Amino acid sequence: MSTSKIVYRNNLRTESEHIASGEKIITDAPVDNNGKGEAFSPTDLVATALGSCMITIIAIAAEKNGLDISGTSASVKKVMSANPRMISDVIIEIKMNKRISEKDRKRLEKAALACPVHKSLHPDMNKEIKFIYA
Repeated sequence: MSTSKIVYRNNLRTESEHIASGEKIITDAPVDNNGKGEAFSPTDLVATALGSCMITIIAIAAEKNGLDISGTSASVKKVMSANPRMISDVIIEIKMNKRISEKDRKRLEKAALACPVHKSLHPDMNKEIKFIYA
């Protein structure tokens, strides 16, 4: 079974539907690549997927260890290189607004860096990950 279905909607816009849930995501080409930039670009989604995956894996590890990480957030910055046009850097700050022991911090950070998206991205892509605690 397919994961998603993608339809081109013209003007460098796509609509992707998650088959299992019916949820939809619109993408636009970015302004610096002939688009309108009115929605996530496909490369924005790659960078955002890394942050989302890391928080999800942190949450799984936290639940296993009885930790409350509600309110955890991430800011994501994607940097493109020109030649070849590709994502050169992803900079992520993960902010946890709870008091977490040093032992648990190490456990959660290790889990985050082992997320499937992080493992799937090319090793030449610079991934700068910063963890910020209350």
